[in-house]
Amino acid sequence: MYSEIAKRLYSADKIVILTGAGVSAESGIQTFRDPDGLWTKMNPAELASIDGFLSNPDLVWQWYKARREMMSSKKPNPGHYAIAELQKLIPNVLLFTQNIDRLHQQAGSEVVYELHGNIVENHCMDCKKPYEDDKGCESDSPPKCQFCGGKVRPSVVWFGEMLPYEVLKKAQESAISCDVFFSIGTSAEVYPAADLPLIALRNGAYVVEVNPHRTVISDLVHARLDEASGLAMPKVIEEYKRYVKEIEK
Repeated sequence: MYSEIAKRLYSADKIVILTGAGVSAESGIQTFRDPDGLWTKMNPAELASIDGFLSNPDLVWQWYKARREMMSSKKPNPGHYAIAELQKLIPNVLLFTQNIDRLHQQAGSEVVYELHGNIVENHCMDCKKPYEDDKGCESDSPPKCQFCGGKVRPSVVWFGEMLPYEVLKKAQESAISCDVFFSIGTSAEVYPAADLPLIALRNGAYVVEVNPHRTVISDLVHARLDEASGLAMPKVIEEYKRYVKEIEK
């Protein structure tokens, strides 16, 4: 399995990687719920939505503040580092992530397309300009925009909102034209990102799923590595290096 993936990587002109919550979970980041249980009685859909923010902005702002503090203490795991190394080893590896924690960047990935935004940045709801006052971000209420006085919100994609148009377009076009597609740590159920491996399959790409849990695309992919990315992706790197050394000696 790993040897075939290495061969495909070596001959590929374009490689696309899509990562989901499973990759972040290996670094101790839980989806929606904070580990200390502070928000366990709250509905995540209400906290991560524009309606929730408008009806109770202080609560939503404090929830994201708590999540930002929790995520800032987490570190990239071997899966993050292996993906970053793959980007350095092979030209034209495009990384798209559904995660908002920016651990890929911490691991050394220089170009990361964030489908769901990120928890580090904030912007004004009205004029859309970035808000970069660290002191204001520490307040328990959403600060006001320094340009227009509008309410500042986290730069994440909430339930019911559209994904960033240019990023989604880039992802779809890349899925159409790639030779190898990795679906790593994603449930393949959150659309429109869940369409990407299917688009790649329909257009002839060799699709690899990396996930210890089976998903709706498990029976469709060409190769399935049924373990965590922190275990599987370093093996992919190791086998690729071995293959390159063997074929180019």
